[in-house]
Amino acid sequence: MRRRFLALALLAGASTLAATLVPPRRAEAATLPGGMAFRGLTGGTLALDDWRGRPVLVVNTASRCGFTRQLDEMQALYDRFRDRGLVVLGVPSGDFAQELATDAAVAEFCEVNFALDFPMAGITPVRGAEAHPFYAWLAREHGFVPNWNFNKVLLGPDGAVRGTWGSMVRPTARPIVQAVEAALRG
Repeated sequence: MRRRFLALALLAGASTLAATLVPPRRAEAATLPGGMAFRGLTGGTLALDDWRGRPVLVVNTASRCGFTRQLDEMQALYDRFRDRGLVVLGVPSGDFAQELATDAAVAEFCEVNFALDFPMAGITPVRGAEAHPFYAWLAREHGFVPNWNFNKVLLGPDGAVRGTWGSMVRPTARPIVQAVEAALRG
């Protein structure tokens, strides 16, 4: 019985790892429609239209996830490329039952544990019938639905999806950095 459990666990882990090794999907279908905005974590609105002409890395986050340390790498990526135009947008989501209960709690958690200064949305659904219009568009037009926290989507300056990556691909991993550099070149 124990061997069977170990074998199943290894197979499950292998399938998760294999999914992260698949190259990012490059969808040429639709560019981001105008008018999409997120509610800001501490108030206001984060309008994606305000960042047209700049690449935007959108990451669904969660404060109580094993991948939460990626917030440091999101900040490092932002620090490295912000002067060249990159925007990193964190989108806290409770869809995987690992986010704090309120925007205020998330803001405090990020302030106490991380020195983040990239834009953060308020807690936002990223999948299913309640998904934010941005994530509904990704699912409909590009077939991308976050399957866990810290899934990443890179939008090019023109609003086209330049790549998608799962949780296992760190924000400063070579494939993301290369895609960001390519998006910054045009």
